[in-house]
Amino acid sequence: MKKLFTLTILICGFLSVAQTEDTTSSETSENATFKRWAIDVGAGVHKPTRPFVDGYVSTPDLWQADLGLRYMFTRSFGVGLEFGYNNIQSDADSPVDFESDYYRIGLEGIVNLGDFVNLKSASSRFGILGHGGIGVGFLTSNNRSLSDETDHHLNFTAGITPQYRVTNSIAIFTDLTIIGTTRNDYGWDGAQLGPDVRGFEGLMINASVGLTFYLGEGTDPADFAKDPMEAKVDDIAAQMEKMATENADDDQDGVPNYLDRDNTTESGVRVDSKGRAIDMNKNGIPDDMESSLNSRYASQSDLQTAINGADGANQNLIKQLINEGYVNVYFRFNSTKPTTYSLGAINTIVQYMKDNPSASATLTGFADEIGSPEYNKTLSERRAKMVSDVLTAAGIDASRLSQNGDGEDASVDKNSSEARQLVRRVTFRVN
Repeated sequence: MKKLFTLTILICGFLSVAQTEDTTSSETSENATFKRWAIDVGAGVHKPTRPFVDGYVSTPDLWQADLGLRYMFTRSFGVGLEFGYNNIQSDADSPVDFESDYYRIGLEGIVNLGDFVNLKSASSRFGILGHGGIGVGFLTSNNRSLSDETDHHLNFTAGITPQYRVTNSIAIFTDLTIIGTTRNDYGWDGAQLGPDVRGFEGLMINASVGLTFYLGEGTDPADFAKDPMEAKVDDIAAQMEKMATENADDDQDGVPNYLDRDNTTESGVRVDSKGRAIDMNKNGIPDDMESSLNSRYASQSDLQTAINGADGANQNLIKQLINEGYVNVYFRFNSTKPTTYSLGAINTIVQYMKDNPSASATLTGFADEIGSPEYNKTLSERRAKMVSDVLTAAGIDASRLSQNGDGEDASVDKNSSEARQLVRRVTFRVN
């Protein structure tokens, strides 16, 4: 008995020292964010297989329970202190009626088997632990041989514990543990063994279900925590993704998004250091596009001069210019918002409609060839509707306006961003 008491003290002292030393080192450990402490509470059935002298038990036998306190040095290794209880009762057909109680305490090493089978790559919810160790046990029984004594054992345990994490503080587990005992003087039925039975004689199998409660200041329980290197890789990947997003250039003007004040400039148009299109004469038209527009269409100033100077006899000339496509409203890529330099065209139509109260106008929207034909058809209709709404808001009766979308305009080179700008438009036909 004295030797067993000394062994128990040594087990507790070793666990205390190990925890104290690791607590000091954990202050600088890269795993310091783990929940290192855990309490396991489980219960279930058992099967004592040997030794029996006079009686036997049913399969499986109720009840057994265990309580464990463990501490993980890293996500892969730890130690635990286990307390267990088994109630062993005779079967109804047993020649001898008996009831025995077996108490045990032991120190175990813990191994996170999920690390070795790469389980965490498949799921962050499931885990599996392996455990094994040494301890002491105490058997009492109401059987005649042991009724006034306690049999003291040394025991050795080995087990496997599948887990399912419910939250960062709670997990459900099942456990299968094999317990081997030595220095047995009595069988599980409380009957005394013969003098020659003194070796590694006792064997019991425990099956449990229970709950694990994780304690500590960390974020994740150590059983389910990521590998420090994996966490670093994820952190680097997140930073790289952020850098890629910030340095992307959606409008391809050479200015990254995080510096770009206008992230919708047309591709190929020169911009300043803040991504704004260069417009030296401040007329709302990027300088690199102005020459292209002027070469194909009459300038807004020319049209406005013609309108302002036209008398009733020359209104047909204005009508001809509108119907032949010299007055258009332009749009940015994949947008229904008219460009700033298109507002003059809208003013021209408004002025003509007011000067000719009996006139009506048909608005036709177009899109470039980027995208699916179905999407571009809808986009062209939305553009025509947008301009119609602007004209109505400017005082033109909606009954005088009709609109439709003709979808893609394939009359220009689709590989030229400047050319595509010319076909993203709404045209007018007045009657």
